[in-house]
Amino acid sequence: MKRALSASLLALSACVAPPPAHYAQGGAPLDLPRARWVRGDLTVDLLPDGRVLVNGEHELGLDRAGRVFTPEGDPLAVLELDGRVLGPGDQPLGHVGVVHATLPDRDVAWLSVTDDGEVLRYGEGGERRSWGAWMGCDATPRSRQACTLVTHLVGLRVVAREAQAGVSVGVGFGVRVR
Repeated sequence: MKRALSASLLALSACVAPPPAHYAQGGAPLDLPRARWVRGDLTVDLLPDGRVLVNGEHELGLDRAGRVFTPEGDPLAVLELDGRVLGPGDQPLGHVGVVHATLPDRDVAWLSVTDDGEVLRYGEGGERRSWGAWMGCDATPRSRQACTLVTHLVGLRVVAREAQAGVSVGVGFGVRVR
């Protein structure tokens, strides 16, 4: 997955779409804990300086104003105060709350991060399965929301990769894949 997430997100902005409208001012305030999500062969680290490492590789950045950017600092998305995640050109990328994340144009969560850090992924029929666990996200609601945002963004890429490999049906980054 080396640079795959960053490349996928950057591809969204490669269409010469402008950054989200509120990117410069920022969006939802976040706390950035030292936290780790482990899921099988996937390890995601959220560092207090906002770097997000996927299996040790710097894949994206996050700041305390809800902005998401490439390792080079190019805008990718912003978490709005109301929980909407907007990509380049204000493309809807879903909704992220403290505990749950939804896909664009959906009203039900596709994943949750429980109080004890377990990540739950929900299927089309509402069935849920464990999708790994976070350690270090429970200090404040703002730190939990940062972890849920990272889970949402990285999780979208994981599901898209699995769909391309024929492993499962899921979503692309902001686009449903059937």
